[in-house]
Amino acid sequence: MNQPNRIDSWLLQDDEKPLTITEDPKIPNAATILLRKQDHTLGNMIRAQLLLDPTVLFAGYKVPHPLENDIIIKIQTDERSNPADALKRACHLLIRQTVQIKSQFMEQAKNIEMGMGPDQSLATAQTNGYDPYADSSRQGNTIVGGQFRDTNAGGADVYDF
Repeated sequence: MNQPNRIDSWLLQDDEKPLTITEDPKIPNAATILLRKQDHTLGNMIRAQLLLDPTVLFAGYKVPHPLENDIIIKIQTDERSNPADALKRACHLLIRQTVQIKSQFMEQAKNIEMGMGPDQSLATAQTNGYDPYADSSRQGNTIVGGQFRDTNAGGADVYDF
């Protein structure tokens, strides 16, 4: 069969870097990011989160070849930010949303196990909504120095980049 080994399409080699950022010399505040061993799932999530950032002027991604699991993300920002910082913010916010979804899922699963309906816990889960680009101080979850910590859960979920 003329198909690559499935495990080779997701595991990085020892000398392979997962991320490469190249600045665009022709466009101000623009960069091209190559993410190795990733696909449309992560590319579309990052692109969508980048487009919510008010400092991002353009964000797009492509998969150069269907048999290679690499994605190329292009980002252009205004003078308030740079593409690397915008990418870092987008990744932090995606992790924050993922942890929030996980906690809501676990809470609803616990309520169902206890015989309560899932709708009974929705009112409490939706009152703690957040605006990721608001200027007000954030409560509960903190992002510090390349790490995400869920302080409501006692620091149980930690993601390092």
